[in-house]
Amino acid sequence: LKPFLPTRGRLRIPSRPSTSLRLASWILDRFYHLKETLKWDETMSLSWLKYDTRGGDAEWCEKFAEVVKGLVPKVSGKGWSESAAALQEIINNKEAPLTLTDVRDRPERFFAAHRIVAYYCSPEEAPGFWIRFTVHYNLCFGTVVALGEQPHLDQLGQIMEKADIGCFALTEYKAGVNSGMVVETIADYDKATDEFVITTGSGEIGDPAEKNWISSGMMATYAIVVADLRVDGKSYGGHAFLVRMRETVGGPCLPGVHMVDMGKKTIGNDLDNARIGLNKVRVPRSTLLSRYGDVKDGKYVQKDAKIKNFQMIGQRLFTGRVAVAAAALMCSRKLVTRTKAYADSKMTWSPEGSRPLSQLPQVKALFDEADFELSRLEMFVKKVELALADVVKQDGTPDLELQVAIGTCKIACAERNIALLNRLKMDVGSYALMDSSGLQHIDFLQACKFAEGDSRILAQKMVRDLVGDVLKGKKRQGMMPANGAGNAPEAMAEEEALLKDLLGKLSKAGNDKKAFGKIWEAEWRQVYKLADCIQNRIILNWCGNVASAKL
Repeated sequence: LKPFLPTRGRLRIPSRPSTSLRLASWILDRFYHLKETLKWDETMSLSWLKYDTRGGDAEWCEKFAEVVKGLVPKVSGKGWSESAAALQEIINNKEAPLTLTDVRDRPERFFAAHRIVAYYCSPEEAPGFWIRFTVHYNLCFGTVVALGEQPHLDQLGQIMEKADIGCFALTEYKAGVNSGMVVETIADYDKATDEFVITTGSGEIGDPAEKNWISSGMMATYAIVVADLRVDGKSYGGHAFLVRMRETVGGPCLPGVHMVDMGKKTIGNDLDNARIGLNKVRVPRSTLLSRYGDVKDGKYVQKDAKIKNFQMIGQRLFTGRVAVAAAALMCSRKLVTRTKAYADSKMTWSPEGSRPLSQLPQVKALFDEADFELSRLEMFVKKVELALADVVKQDGTPDLELQVAIGTCKIACAERNIALLNRLKMDVGSYALMDSSGLQHIDFLQACKFAEGDSRILAQKMVRDLVGDVLKGKKRQGMMPANGAGNAPEAMAEEEALLKDLLGKLSKAGNDKKAFGKIWEAEWRQVYKLADCIQNRIILNWCGNVASAKL
């Protein structure tokens, strides 16, 4: 800019104006790029952040946002200890308290808190902190709320007073997220002491049954340990136990518990992920979350014949999937908006004169598609969230229609936004390589993809359920949600054709389950394509085929 500095009150005219002007234009462009990419406009998506007015809790949201905003400098670029301490500050804060029972008593507040944390912490500031937050409030202690009895709920108050932190130990090394809920950890009941003895496989270090990729495991004081409950050697399936792993946050493990960190990740290294083993860890019978299944007088008692305990462990996956979907949307909206600001400022040559990068046909089309898809998904997730909130306030279980919609939220918001942002990276040139672009943080969406049930597993289940409904002559799920926009016949044609073709192939197996499985695996591409069609139909049912889906 030196050629333009004034001399004695006059503007200096450069001897080579074209070169200097180009240089000045480049510097100003870089300055604008830096300003836009490093600043996140806090007015953005405020309607998405605002608490549902039915609860009248907007004031709480504003106060909670201030609490979270103040924590960002304490966790951004920091380690596990700082991240855990920040979570304890949220637990202890009195300005906008979030209790461990809000997931049931004030679910709108619970969901709003998740969006606010995602808003300020993902994708680049502290993406691992959002995961630590949801594991604590939803997966760990939310499971206590769902499966625990009154003594367990009473214990939550003491846990909050001490600002203890929780984690959720379900996934095992031998059975990862692509295997579903397979559990080889054993909880043997000892009648003599009225205790459970919990062991991951053999109990030895490195056993395949060790709990794997447990978020917050290296710092948490408590864990929900999912284990196969056995009485007199008989298995009663997976049950949840609230197990203390250490006396203080980040302190040494209690006897019988061993763990190791999973190592450095591509993103979210403010979060610890542990591989946890238990070797004959004795816990009182009271650690069993016994709302639906218990051991009394030395015998297993199933309290409701219609409800299996292992199925109820998945209750928190419903709220978690909606929270994950909202976080994925928040991350994606931020990255798209930031990239659009750059593309609007980046001038490119054309025969008609320079024009912004964002106005090139392929780039403009991509931004238009992104805005439409994100707006529609935001509307869809918000509607599903409100419907789920009504259910959990009644301490109920989502019906099958809502369960299908919840699964769609999680799959669509992770998978579609991963694809969208990767396409965007390909069309904005070297900007995508810049650290300030934030596009290197797309792996946060990868975490969303396998959190709360891997998207591939959910998609396969969606198609299996559809095939099963059709073969049994049942009503097809996901057709007419109570608060949706009605049926979507325009979305049915491709789905019907794919379904008919898949059913024809599967029919060749007859009653042979092995043959059925081989055909299913061979037709995996068609299965996932059919799952996409089901999701499209469900989104249309809830939101309609609108030209604009703004909140």
